[in-house]
Amino acid sequence: MSDAFVKLDAVHKSYKGKTVIESISLEIAPGTAVALCGGNGAGKSTLLRMLAGIMLPTKGTITVDGVRWSVNRQAYADKIGYMPDDYRFSPGLTAMETMLFWARLRGLGKERAAEALALVGLSDAGKEPVASFSKGMRQRVLFAQALLAKPPLIIMDEPTNGLDPYWMESFVSLVKGAVAEGSTVLFSTHQLPIAEALAERIVFLQGGGIVLDGRADEIRSSRGAEGLQHLFGELFGLAGSRLT
Repeated sequence: MSDAFVKLDAVHKSYKGKTVIESISLEIAPGTAVALCGGNGAGKSTLLRMLAGIMLPTKGTITVDGVRWSVNRQAYADKIGYMPDDYRFSPGLTAMETMLFWARLRGLGKERAAEALALVGLSDAGKEPVASFSKGMRQRVLFAQALLAKPPLIIMDEPTNGLDPYWMESFVSLVKGAVAEGSTVLFSTHQLPIAEALAERIVFLQGGGIVLDGRADEIRSSRGAEGLQHLFGELFGLAGSRLT
């Protein structure tokens, strides 16, 4: 019997006859951080949305800690904290009001909502409308809500877009802390240094399928200091380019 915390078995997704995800099978051990890398249109966001239960696979099954969305939606959702790549915040709501809304959906109170805002350095901005926030500040709000319930699985789609260098470092520290406390983390990113800093394992997607799946330390040891940059260029025909 598999001891995987997350298991995708022959997962396929198509829209109007067009294949977006092509029969992906993937197992992720508990308490690990995994990065999804790939070019635009590789299927990263679609895969994460299916894992979060936002959309269903056309074929195949997804299991989180032994639970399938189609069998027990509430139990499945309780295991997940999801940070989308973008979100349309309700006009007029402050950061604290927004966090309280999400906290109550999770059965949590004001104290935990305030703690989550403090984790991402937004305590002083709690009374300000989220609509007035910069992209980086909105990202921090979304990250805070993903951490709210201290979920066993944290799923994040391009979580560092818009963050300044200071909050890049803070983000890495917070995610490492969550993993140290037992959470499993799966995130997509175009920022390869973040993938190397956070992930024990890196999965490359291309054309809706996995083209490489390996440990980050093995990639570094086999390819040198810029191993991930060079490997990305080789896989996606971007030799000589630098992605950050």
